[in-house]
Amino acid sequence: MSGLPVGLDWHRARATDGDSVLIGSVRYAPALSLWFSGMTGAALIGGALTFSWPALLLFLASTATVLLLGHSLGSHRKLIHDSFQCPGWLEYLLVYLGVLVGLAGPLGLLRQHELRDYAQRLRHCHAYLRHGSGFWRDAWWQLHCTLRLAEPPAIHIEAAIAQDRFYRFLERTWMAQQLPWALLFFLWGGWGFVFWGVCARVSAGVLGHWLIGYFAHNHGAMHFRVDGAAVQGRNIRFASLITMGECWHNNHHAFPGSAKLGLFPGEWDPGWWVLLMLRRIGLASALRLPADLPHRPELLTLEER
Repeated sequence: MSGLPVGLDWHRARATDGDSVLIGSVRYAPALSLWFSGMTGAALIGGALTFSWPALLLFLASTATVLLLGHSLGSHRKLIHDSFQCPGWLEYLLVYLGVLVGLAGPLGLLRQHELRDYAQRLRHCHAYLRHGSGFWRDAWWQLHCTLRLAEPPAIHIEAAIAQDRFYRFLERTWMAQQLPWALLFFLWGGWGFVFWGVCARVSAGVLGHWLIGYFAHNHGAMHFRVDGAAVQGRNIRFASLITMGECWHNNHHAFPGSAKLGLFPGEWDPGWWVLLMLRRIGLASALRLPADLPHRPELLTLEER
């Protein structure tokens, strides 16, 4: 078993050689479980008791902002895949907004993504890594547990990222990054703004990330197949706007280094639209497309399958 060939993708992390991604145990993770349960409980109870239309509007606007600019552009297309170039200050801002989604710190997110990517492209991998244990068990596993592999592959993060002081700071404090916003929202609109602008936003981001991950690896349409891979990505068409284009996961499995995820007519991709706007005003460049990526002999269209 070997790592992915250099040049297949523009990852900023790389899994290497030969260790098992099949043998391991799923264990309860108290910190992550309490984080999600606490945010969700506060959102449901506090949000119901303090509901107002301005608080709901704050939830919608803040959630859309961190998912579009933070998770889709900052964490995924830039930090993980480096699929476009932008000024350093803008990269920091986008990645910071990605941390506000509430999934993990930037370095932890890189490690998680690379482990899954590496495992899913092999012929076999643990059910945890392929969302293959059924809906309810997968929900428990992904939202409240972690996987301990017996012999995990080494994950090497690009030195410029791993040693970056700002990213290391965000990694240490990713949960605490919600506190300044909680204080700001409290001063602005009281507890209702805190419950809706922080707790509900984090709950929706974490739960939504798992839901799309589950369905995008189990149900949905396919344009492509990666021959020999344990997992095939799926496209979830109805979710294109609420996921900011991240639902085109079959396209992403085929061309992971592409900055554009919606590749065919009718595949709306808000993240790509924002990148085009940033390029127009001179804040983004070198937007990679499938044609810019190395040929993959294992990639088949459905007609070739």
